[in-house]
Amino acid sequence: MRTSPADHLVRAVSLHDPQAARQAGRDDLSLMLMDARNRTLRWLAAFESSGRLLGGDGHAVVPLRWIGHAAWFQEYWTARNVQRLRGETADEATPRLPSVEARADGWFSPERLPDWRDGHGPTAQEVRDYMTRTLDICLDLLAGAPPTPEGLHAFRLVLLHEDRLAERLAVAAQWLGFRPDDPMLDLPFSPPLRPQRPPVWMPASSVELGSRPQGLVPPNERWAHVVQVPDAEIDAQVVSWARYAEFVQDGGYDEPTWWTPEGWKWLAEVGRRSPRGVEQLRSGVVLERWGQLGRAAPGLPAVHVNWHEAHAWCAWAGRRLPTEAEWELAASTAASRGFVWGDVHEWMLGGARPYPGSEGQAVAGFGALNLEAGLRVLRGASVWTVPRAAHVKARRFVSVFRDDLFCGFRSCAC
Repeated sequence: MRTSPADHLVRAVSLHDPQAARQAGRDDLSLMLMDARNRTLRWLAAFESSGRLLGGDGHAVVPLRWIGHAAWFQEYWTARNVQRLRGETADEATPRLPSVEARADGWFSPERLPDWRDGHGPTAQEVRDYMTRTLDICLDLLAGAPPTPEGLHAFRLVLLHEDRLAERLAVAAQWLGFRPDDPMLDLPFSPPLRPQRPPVWMPASSVELGSRPQGLVPPNERWAHVVQVPDAEIDAQVVSWARYAEFVQDGGYDEPTWWTPEGWKWLAEVGRRSPRGVEQLRSGVVLERWGQLGRAAPGLPAVHVNWHEAHAWCAWAGRRLPTEAEWELAASTAASRGFVWGDVHEWMLGGARPYPGSEGQAVAGFGALNLEAGLRVLRGASVWTVPRAAHVKARRFVSVFRDDLFCGFRSCAC
């Protein structure tokens, strides 16, 4: 049967749809896995040509190891996993089959990290060859996998893992000081400049937080439950540089009133007077982005802001950060009234914790939830997120001090 141009368009759209990716069958998964690997290989070429493939900063960035780990993770959970068909109940401690690359565990296993700078790591070409071989084997296994949730879990898992890597590599490129010029990577220079819209008023309602058991569901999204949301006013867009600059110009970084005790202690230790990468916020916004220093439009979203900075701005403005329920209700229902998400990841008010009823549930490939003290929640996505990974239910648990990520915030009326 012939397919029409419209059919091809629908297929192309579905390959970038977040929900479709989590529930994809064998055919779509195969195309998505190839798309993800092609993107990673382009990143490998970009870092290699930049001379920063093994470059690092204070966060010990090693892009080559991250890139190779994507192939290792894929092989570990598919070709080497004897319990692959058990889906999310597979035992992570079960011994694995040998790798197609005898040195792969020494190079990429989280438990075995050699000092690559002393020549113990692979070359870029060795990583490239390993990535090609592991993908070919993975696709062969996928073609014969049962089209069931258990049979497809490992393949959906490794797709999500590699899609998330793309944004991690964008973060590394930002702080290593270069912007790839490969048009196929579609790497924006900054979030879009949007017309400013007034805050959105939401009457009291309810929202279903969490995901239903359909396809691949990360542990911190389990499970769907209804939450009552009081009436609230929430910003239609994330806070811009213009709004953040008012806080700086008013001495916000010099006034302990606006900061939590922990935030004020951090501020004294680092001597920060503006968000990371900002050279000037008075008389115009000057930022260092992708190795270039230049002016930014005041209406662009404030980015690389940690939770303490976001919280302090809200206290100064007489507002507060949104709860997850408020944010998700607006993201799900208020687009027609100007609510926009996906420019930057957004800090939430509450701490990182599992949803009710999901405590202790193990999901193969995700590991245990990190619930250390001092973690907060980021919701949404950024313009550097792979589109099919930009799911409205997605949650990230990260340290309150993280400012290297593409993160910002919006506010609610108190």
